[in-house]
Amino acid sequence: MKKKIIIHTLGCKVNQYESAAFLCSFQESGCVIAKSGEDADIIVINTCTVTAKAGAQSRQTVRRLMRRHPKAKVVITGCYAQMAAQELAEIVESPVCIIGNGNKHLLVETALQEKPCDLTMLMGRILSKKEICDLPMQRFGDRTRAYIRVQDGCANFCTYCIVPYTRGPSRSVPLNDVLAQTARFEKAGHKEIVITGIHVGMYGKDLEEGHDIADLMVAVCQKHPDIRFRLSSIEPQEITDTLLAAMKSCDNFMPHFHIPLQSGDDDILNRMRRGYDRETFRKVIQKCTKVFPDAAIGIDILTGFPGEGEKEFANSKSLLQEINSTYFHVFPYSKRPGTPAANYKDQVPKAISQQRVAELRQLMEVKKEKFYSRFLNTARPVLVEHKRTKDNMLSGYTDNYIPVVFSGEDKLMGQVIQVSLTKIKDGVVQGLQVEK
Repeated sequence: MKKKIIIHTLGCKVNQYESAAFLCSFQESGCVIAKSGEDADIIVINTCTVTAKAGAQSRQTVRRLMRRHPKAKVVITGCYAQMAAQELAEIVESPVCIIGNGNKHLLVETALQEKPCDLTMLMGRILSKKEICDLPMQRFGDRTRAYIRVQDGCANFCTYCIVPYTRGPSRSVPLNDVLAQTARFEKAGHKEIVITGIHVGMYGKDLEEGHDIADLMVAVCQKHPDIRFRLSSIEPQEITDTLLAAMKSCDNFMPHFHIPLQSGDDDILNRMRRGYDRETFRKVIQKCTKVFPDAAIGIDILTGFPGEGEKEFANSKSLLQEINSTYFHVFPYSKRPGTPAANYKDQVPKAISQQRVAELRQLMEVKKEKFYSRFLNTARPVLVEHKRTKDNMLSGYTDNYIPVVFSGEDKLMGQVIQVSLTKIKDGVVQGLQVEK
């Protein structure tokens, strides 16, 4: 009898990559995914703790899945497991396996062991890890777009962020191993790959090869000219002329940036320990826009950081209004025990943070529609997703990350086709396939 598996993933693209690697290894070992309503033999929960809400969701998910599948072997990993292993051990009603971020390469082997899952804790000292877990896979599930994790860890220690404590120092995947993984994804039929990491701009700094993130992007783009590549979130200081030149030299390097700002106020940026000021950020955006005028630019912004008064928030909002950007990821500040900012005296009330989140999201909708409107009555290359919308339409993303829906046949799924963007209805871009 084949073992039935459930993998539940919370959090970032790196977690999603790792969970896809677990699934691939389980399937290669003869396991199958449990269907909806079926009892599972093994449950893997890949947790997150980047915010208090994410930590609470991780705990709730563990309890819910253990109640639903009382006989399953439960394996908990990810950042919440790394940070709060003892707390997890106390809230569960039966034994579980808790595997730290530095030992994820042992997860499938541990889960498949026949012996009962006593309280097994494979944690290790994440802050002293020197090598990245090796998690190769053949295919990124049934997704059109694959993620590849090329780097893990962060040593920035921003004052609000728990990630360096849960992921450890920066570690990179050697370039040849990255190329081997992109080759496997191409063989599996993926037409777009997102290069991701916890602090992807630090790629290669820990290796003796001498390659950086720009070298990596050129290498993968040149090796796979028929695959579209995107680069996930990268710090503003790491968007160099060299990286922009690399993007310009490769037609399959998509014009799309995701750049964390976090605050548009210099005093708050300094207290966050971000390493740049608002004017530096503005110039980075101007540089990106000058080289790639059609590029989508996404921005991470944090509201309600300790000490953020009306003036500081106004500085953030005004900067976001002024710069060219397409969309924001807006987060309310979340106090994370163990970080310096958790002990700052001037905490902002939750209601004020939530109001500021709502204001910035309203601004984002205006800016997003303005960006989309620029490209109406033009044709863009769109990678068609493998699933239809609820309205039975095809959907996909343009090269510059505009989501678009349109009519078409199933045979277009997984293909890159030209689509004319015709109108925006209820915030959704609609289009028509351009016939060859």
